[in-house]
Amino acid sequence: MCSFDKEKGPGRLMKKGLILILVGHINFILGAIVHGSVLRHISKPSQHISTEYTVANIISVTSGLLSIASGITAIVVSRNLHKIKLQIGLLVSSFLNALLSAACCVGLLLAISITIAQNGSGLMYGCNDTVVPINARSPVSAQCPFDTTRIYDTTLALWIPCALLSAAEAGLSLWCFIVGLALRGLAPCGKSYIKEQLEEEAERSPQTRRLIGKHLNTQA
Repeated sequence: MCSFDKEKGPGRLMKKGLILILVGHINFILGAIVHGSVLRHISKPSQHISTEYTVANIISVTSGLLSIASGITAIVVSRNLHKIKLQIGLLVSSFLNALLSAACCVGLLLAISITIAQNGSGLMYGCNDTVVPINARSPVSAQCPFDTTRIYDTTLALWIPCALLSAAEAGLSLWCFIVGLALRGLAPCGKSYIKEQLEEEAERSPQTRRLIGKHLNTQA
């Protein structure tokens, strides 16, 4: 896990960064669609607030944005392995994104479980029960201020991909975090020696430029 090849490693880090950006965009869009089509009706401050749905959606959108930022950082680091500030930025952003994406995945799985167990009754807050108890699978008997057509199926169809994408974000961010540990020579990746190799290369590069300059001057 801590192995980072100086030749192939930057290319792999760039690919992981591009994937993080793509996954983050998709997750952000799906979270925005869920909020715009469903959760905005049940997250308004009132006597009935669906807290678990609101929190899960906010974390999902935030995780998507942080994944995009982490992906951009990974791409920049892949082109500038010697920059200490960029290495630290990769460590911090990937660590935070891994935690937030894992929390997002757990929150969405919890919201999906609650929705299925309660037949989507939490999605029907704000509706007036008429004859039978409100059921999101067949909301014909409910009088709601918003469109409840296929609200149950739509929500689950969007939440399940969001949970899978959040798990992918957590895995990619964890990989980037391990790469950051290897670049900084921190435990448990302190024995990868990539930090020493980069430092030696950085020390040799000015000497190499000076030798080339002297060689050109003698030829002139």
